[in-house]
Amino acid sequence: MTDITSGYAASKGAAHAQLDRARLDPELYNEDQLPTTAAERTWNWLSISALWVGMVVCIPTYLLASYLIGAGMSWDQAVLTILAANAIVLIPMVLVGHAGTKYGIPFPVLLRASFGPVGAKIPAVARGIVACGWFGIQTWVGGSAIFVIVNKLTGGALAGEALPLLGISLGEFVCFLAFWGLHLYFIKNGTESIRWLETYAAPFLLAMGLALLAWAYSAAGGFGEMLSTPSAFDVGQPKEGQFWAVFWPSLTGMIGYWATLALNIPDFTRHARSQKDQLVGQMVGLPIPMALFAFIASAVTSATVVIFGEAIWDPVQLSERMGGSAVIIALCALIVATLTTNLAANVVAPAHGFANLAPSKINLKRGGYITAAIGIAMFPWILVNHIVGWLIAYSALLGPIAGVMLADYYLLRRTRLEVADLFKSNGIYAGHNGTNWAGVLALVIGILPNLPGFLAGVGLTDGTSPFFAMIYTYAWFVGLFVAGAAYLLLSKMVNR
Repeated sequence: MTDITSGYAASKGAAHAQLDRARLDPELYNEDQLPTTAAERTWNWLSISALWVGMVVCIPTYLLASYLIGAGMSWDQAVLTILAANAIVLIPMVLVGHAGTKYGIPFPVLLRASFGPVGAKIPAVARGIVACGWFGIQTWVGGSAIFVIVNKLTGGALAGEALPLLGISLGEFVCFLAFWGLHLYFIKNGTESIRWLETYAAPFLLAMGLALLAWAYSAAGGFGEMLSTPSAFDVGQPKEGQFWAVFWPSLTGMIGYWATLALNIPDFTRHARSQKDQLVGQMVGLPIPMALFAFIASAVTSATVVIFGEAIWDPVQLSERMGGSAVIIALCALIVATLTTNLAANVVAPAHGFANLAPSKINLKRGGYITAAIGIAMFPWILVNHIVGWLIAYSALLGPIAGVMLADYYLLRRTRLEVADLFKSNGIYAGHNGTNWAGVLALVIGILPNLPGFLAGVGLTDGTSPFFAMIYTYAWFVGLFVAGAAYLLLSKMVNR
């Protein structure tokens, strides 16, 4: 295996070779999909770390700890579960990111090596649809913060009855659209504007998180009872001996949270100056800030029991209860946090994915606009109530995609790609009529073991056997390893 920490100089030849466009299929590329040039490699490890901090500090991350504590974990068990999940997902994140840095190509183009130029559209769009759902959820959360601010400043002028069909008030919908419109500015100005926002927002967001922690400690005279509350799985507690039954599906769900980025991380690492920058940047920016933010969520919520007499997990509700100018400051921080997460995690990936459907007609900007439109159409204010089940459900889809990509790039091709052929309909990656059926079939095979558990989980069947229920508990792991093994076997049978 190629040393993934090798410097930029060792790999820049393949990434920066000038492609002869006359030999490329014009239907398979646009300017946004061609390999990045030396001038576009501006991201150092601090830039990538800042990108991750900007994505990590958001309301859904804050709420993850609440789910685990609600399931019976103590605060330290919840934080360690989140830390473990992110340490695990960091592995495919760095491995897949290697291809972006080495060859300067985005996620949908990398997919062509294992699925073919036509077949790659399937996993690219699947990843894009998941991101559209998250885009809508995050936009709804940010819009809710705007609604609270404006409603507070106007004495409740935006309050109203829920509208027919939408199920939310006109004021809530208008604030949602306002925050949605803010995203369009950054979509219009491209990836570099997102990097600029992430770089300057990261220290602000960390400072605001620590300030919130300090406020809670001071106001409560300590963090209250929650941090000393024993786990519900301890001896003599209500769920004694059930820890592992809760831990494994929780770990899978937490992995599923960033399994999306584990696929399309090349969309960002293609801008990295070196493999060292992408490796160090991700190691510094993902696991520790994620665990730190989970601790802040747990500690602040425990303090609210003392301050307000009840546990308040929703940071929007907490900001509203704080009173005074603190409300505006806290909610503005939430808006910035949500915007930085949404742009990086939920716009760039689907924009590339939709552009890959027709690269000559859809560029990155138009793909972003399509993402924004689908995000509204998915009624995110309803979807937000089903996050936990959804995390495990889509991890059953994304795990197999990662398995195929990793098996192809590392075990089959040993990190060697012919970049020009990724943009040719009749190149070495074309498979049969543009589809590498080994990749497509391996994806299906990787999904199948999790299908009974998924159908039961979403209520389409009455239940499933204990065996398939257990498999679904490890959905991401099962899908990754089954699909990867199937791909290696099918590659020898199908692509002879």
